[in-house]
Amino acid sequence: MRGGLTEHGPTRPDPTPVRGILQAASTVVIVLAALALFASACATGGTGTRDEGPAHAVAKAGASPSATPSALASTRLDRRAAVALLQSDPKVSAAVKHDLKPCVADQYPVDLFYGDLTGGSADDLVVNVVTCADLVGVGSYVYRKEDGSYQNVFQTEEPPVYAEIDRGDLVVTKQVYEKGDPVSDPSGENVITYRWATGKFTAVYRTHSDYSSVVGTDPTPVPDS
Repeated sequence: MRGGLTEHGPTRPDPTPVRGILQAASTVVIVLAALALFASACATGGTGTRDEGPAHAVAKAGASPSATPSALASTRLDRRAAVALLQSDPKVSAAVKHDLKPCVADQYPVDLFYGDLTGGSADDLVVNVVTCADLVGVGSYVYRKEDGSYQNVFQTEEPPVYAEIDRGDLVVTKQVYEKGDPVSDPSGENVITYRWATGKFTAVYRTHSDYSSVVGTDPTPVPDS
């Protein structure tokens, strides 16, 4: 019954619509609160760590599930420490050391990857030195941690070159230029896969890809020397 006048005086409004409005408002508040709680949980639940280097860096192989990000970070070198390691390494050429200067502020031109390449007690470190202007790789190095110090177990300084970790193998990409090719437009690339055996890295596959063709050549096993 709607509110109005009767012979006994004004009638009270029917409480049903008011109760319905209050219940609907309460439901909206509850739903909004639940959505806010869900969003908050999603924002804080998906944490992770990433090594210094490009986004496509390979995830750390062999990490202990119980290891915390802070504990892992404390055992790894940052870019500044990696540059100091290169500068102190007598195997690194003077030309590469000369270019180990910050590009902007304290941003050094090095990319770092961690992973198990040599089967040691600690992860191996792959360092790529690139140019600031066009990010061309001028040197790639692998360091194995032994007795608390890093030992240079692989290096190549034939630019343009870049090394990565792929399923426990060291993969080195060298771009190929023909006469007249600009730095930004190589003609193709050679990809060499190295595997650790008997205390050193040995090439096991070589692949050449010509950028002018759609399909590259199949990996070719490297004959034993």
